[in-house]
Amino acid sequence: MTGSLNQKPETRNFSEHGILRVKPPHRNPCIGHLDSGGLITNYRCTSRCRHCLYGCSPQWPRDYMDADTARANLETVRRLGCRSIHVGGGEPFLEVERLFRVLEIAREVGIRVEYVETNSSWYRDRESACALLTDLNARGLSALLISMSPFHNEFIPFSKVKGVSEACLRTGVQAFPWIKAFYREIDAFDDGTPHRLSEYEEKFGADYLRKIPSRYWIHFGGRALATFREVLETHDAQAILKKHAKGCDELQDVSHFHLDLYGNYIPGLCSGLAVRREDLGKPLDPDAYPIISTLHAGGVNGLLALASNRLDYRPEGRYLSKCDLCFDIRRRLACEPGQTYRELQPRRIYEEA
Repeated sequence: MTGSLNQKPETRNFSEHGILRVKPPHRNPCIGHLDSGGLITNYRCTSRCRHCLYGCSPQWPRDYMDADTARANLETVRRLGCRSIHVGGGEPFLEVERLFRVLEIAREVGIRVEYVETNSSWYRDRESACALLTDLNARGLSALLISMSPFHNEFIPFSKVKGVSEACLRTGVQAFPWIKAFYREIDAFDDGTPHRLSEYEEKFGADYLRKIPSRYWIHFGGRALATFREVLETHDAQAILKKHAKGCDELQDVSHFHLDLYGNYIPGLCSGLAVRREDLGKPLDPDAYPIISTLHAGGVNGLLALASNRLDYRPEGRYLSKCDLCFDIRRRLACEPGQTYRELQPRRIYEEA
């Protein structure tokens, strides 16, 4: 929307399906190939980290990627040109037998697993951890990405992270701490208990949280939006709309894609947006994907116009970025009674963020 936020919705040019018409016409978005990405085996997690892109928490259902979905996801990944993936969540280790099967299917399909992500909450002792990693290694696991940050330390004692790291060393599984730069700060506390971010601020300075994005790659989506909106610069909606008047190209970024346990492809790291797996490799039908089609053609301006047209939505407050404003609009659309957008999934992401 390039005009006033109070522009009447009926003056916008919409199709009968609510899709913003733009001139000249844009080609429909198409995910024709995949470069690098991974599988989301589950959204349930032992933690509720403040920066989580997917709003994972213990409150999610115990759903986990089944064998048929894993195979279909991996065959799609291979068909679209990608030969290696990572496995993440949620916490993949919550269902170890199913994680075994995902790794086995990846080997059968001819997809290399670069690493599996974990927060180390499953660690009990050295012997059982080494046994588990040995079993995983036999099924194709060569590296473990071990979450290591103050966000995770709010829920996971650092002793568990140390234990998993040692088990990797003993079993020959490569340990990939994400990120090692926080080690000394986390280790400055008692490693037998979790520690709140407020403790880090007391020890290392009141601006500790504000400085984290300069040290640690964080995608500002999901729960990270509310967390960092409190400490980083924000903007009013009009300034964001003026700056970002074009369509959203990020939707077609395939440099770090994800396919989840429900057969959803998440375009451009935009958590809460979903493309059906079977629709990859061909132009998306705007009737089936009015939200994504509108974002592709008109960006956040187009999405705001759509929401204003349907729900009389008006942005309130201040936002970190266009992604923050976009997520706020999508949350309103997803949670509005009677609205059923197949592409706004899983809905719980909007409730957990």
